[in-house]
Amino acid sequence: MAKKPETSSRIADNKKAAYNYFFEERHEAGMVLHGWEVKALREGKAQLTDGYVVIKDGELYLIGCQINPLKTASTHVNPDATRIKKLLLHKEEILRLIGKVEQKGYTLVPLNLHWKDGRAKCDIALAKGKAEHDKRDTIKEREGKREVERAMKSRHR
Repeated sequence: MAKKPETSSRIADNKKAAYNYFFEERHEAGMVLHGWEVKALREGKAQLTDGYVVIKDGELYLIGCQINPLKTASTHVNPDATRIKKLLLHKEEILRLIGKVEQKGYTLVPLNLHWKDGRAKCDIALAKGKAEHDKRDTIKEREGKREVERAMKSRHR
């Protein structure tokens, strides 16, 4: 019996990321998690809004990602909702990202958490910060799309 491939499903999204940054390239990273964190992720108890990625000793770490423990968490484990999580990528990818981040204006931003083949993954992006006028353009563009959708919706009724 062959095991059928599991489709990936979203756990949490960083909605502020697209508003605050231009994305240059995206990467999917594995995560080093504790058992209680995996259980909480299966229940969707994660928040990525204030998360960011730092480089320390040639490795990537996710900071500010909140995984809220379940009430049924083990009694002998002391869960920390804001624990720093190590991200897993190939060494060549990490070295290339470090080189880009050291250039002016680049940063690493977590985009979402999702399941892939039963493992929790984090999409990260090499990003450049948006200036204030770019953020205003993003808002105008989004509102324009809403207006068009409203007009199309009312026309079909």
